[in-house]
Amino acid sequence: MRRPSPLRTLATVLTTAAASLGLVLSAGGAAHAAPEAVPETTVAQAVGTPMPTQVFAPYFEAWTGENPATLSAASGAKYLTMAFIQTPTKGSCTPYWNGDTGMPISQATFGAEIASIRAAGGDVIASFGGYTADNTGTEIADSCTNVNSIASAIQNVVSTYDLTRICLDIEDNSLTNPAGIDRRNKAIKQVQTWAASTGRPLQIQYTLPTTTQGLAESGLAVLQNAVSNGTKVDVANIMTFDYYDNQPHQMANDAKSAATGLKNQLAQLYPNKTQAELWAMVGITVMPGVDDFGPAETFTTADAVTVYNWAKTQGISTLSMWALQRDNGNCPGSGAADNCSGIPQDLYQFTHTFAPFTSGGGPVTNDFSLTLNPGSGSVAKGGSTSASINTAVTAGAAQNVALTVTGAPNGVGATVSPTSVTAGGSATLNITASASATPGSYPLTVTGTGPSATHNTVYNLTVTGAPTGGLLNADLESGALSPWTCQPGGAVVTSVAHGGTHAIEAAAGAAQTGECRQTLQLAPNSAHTLTGWVRGNYAYLGVSGGATASTWASPGAAWTKLTIPFTVGASGSVTVYLHGWYAQGSVHGDDFAIS
Repeated sequence: MRRPSPLRTLATVLTTAAASLGLVLSAGGAAHAAPEAVPETTVAQAVGTPMPTQVFAPYFEAWTGENPATLSAASGAKYLTMAFIQTPTKGSCTPYWNGDTGMPISQATFGAEIASIRAAGGDVIASFGGYTADNTGTEIADSCTNVNSIASAIQNVVSTYDLTRICLDIEDNSLTNPAGIDRRNKAIKQVQTWAASTGRPLQIQYTLPTTTQGLAESGLAVLQNAVSNGTKVDVANIMTFDYYDNQPHQMANDAKSAATGLKNQLAQLYPNKTQAELWAMVGITVMPGVDDFGPAETFTTADAVTVYNWAKTQGISTLSMWALQRDNGNCPGSGAADNCSGIPQDLYQFTHTFAPFTSGGGPVTNDFSLTLNPGSGSVAKGGSTSASINTAVTAGAAQNVALTVTGAPNGVGATVSPTSVTAGGSATLNITASASATPGSYPLTVTGTGPSATHNTVYNLTVTGAPTGGLLNADLESGALSPWTCQPGGAVVTSVAHGGTHAIEAAAGAAQTGECRQTLQLAPNSAHTLTGWVRGNYAYLGVSGGATASTWASPGAAWTKLTIPFTVGASGSVTVYLHGWYAQGSVHGDDFAIS
């Protein structure tokens, strides 16, 4: 998973550096000598309740100072995966939250918060490792070379917090440390023997990076070693993001193909398991919005609905996301961050989609289906459209279904009438676009909530129409890409600009020109001139559709103005485009205009 924020990372580095000299940092920043803490041996008074058969447990970034119980209650995520536990320095056998010696494994750290989460009907999973630990040698089995000490440290975490599942997040350098992999699985085997002897239910979850077709060899080797050591793995959880393969991605489909590939790999490792048992070992973790690679790997709110419905149908064990603190729309148009998704969305929209995944594993006696007719449509600025929301009883008796819609952008109104129906009934999705609405494509999520089930479906809305004679977002100063659309990798950037602080980047590469385009409506059979400023190697600017004209330049790092006269045809519709050339690198454009 992603490393902490720069400030959190700096604090950890300072603490780690001091600890390596036999010092600890006080709250005021002074360093003083202190022995390494001795692991606590608190024994829980009660054995915890096992996790639900299917559970949604998003990651909680424990280094932020936020209260996990407060966020759990606010978001509706009853179950949390708390990240991360690691040693303060390489060579240590004593784990702390975030490797911070001020956050020991004790009831004083998160004990009250975990109790509050449980009182509200939820629970937590403690996650060891993570990208920073795996990259710095402070993951417990990389840091500590004594199997018994590793097992003792893990047992202390389990008993201190009365846990019934732990997560081992293994990535980066930890995947290429065979000795650490073997120590970890041997220690987990000891922990499982201890748990069984005390009647404590305990599940082991491995979280691993993945390709779009399943685990890479390095990740598979972790599970193969577990099998060879007789270590039971209950959940193999894959991170379906940060592929970094420079390929086109449809993130929901990639998550499904990666999980299917994992299930097939598990079938080779566990040949005696049924298909249902194999699917029940699978976990999927997504990153809502833009991941670390960039806009080409963007997991949308519509993708969440697709993955939720598919995961529920397949019977997988666990849904998660990195991370709960990212589940908001506070930074649309930006890249990956610890505290926002980088896309327009409602607060906790991903959590609200995934939360119904959690169940006790028992049969749903009453259930219903939810569909839209049509499932997509367009509306011109100043216009309106509608779709029928249909429900049907699929199991048991009809129940009352509350209907809501989320995801409408600024300038677009979306309502449901009536707001509830008895399963088998229908309602209407009403959509209106104001004159200020921004043309573009937007997924609207319709949710049906009943007493025993919740379902989602997506209406793909296209807002059309642009002011006659003008481009929208021509100077890119909105900070967002819309209504421009680009081939994968295209984005609004702040690193270069001709005027203002923003420009558009067309991501040309070996397999694409990176074209960015915008369609608008002009007066029929009218003459115009398109201008725009470009930079980069082989930057092309032109029009297509109702007119055909273009020119190009190769100004390198300098900005150059291009001018293209054209006459639009009888339709009045024309598409303005900017692109580079294959393998010549990205190009930039700014301050476009049509006169």
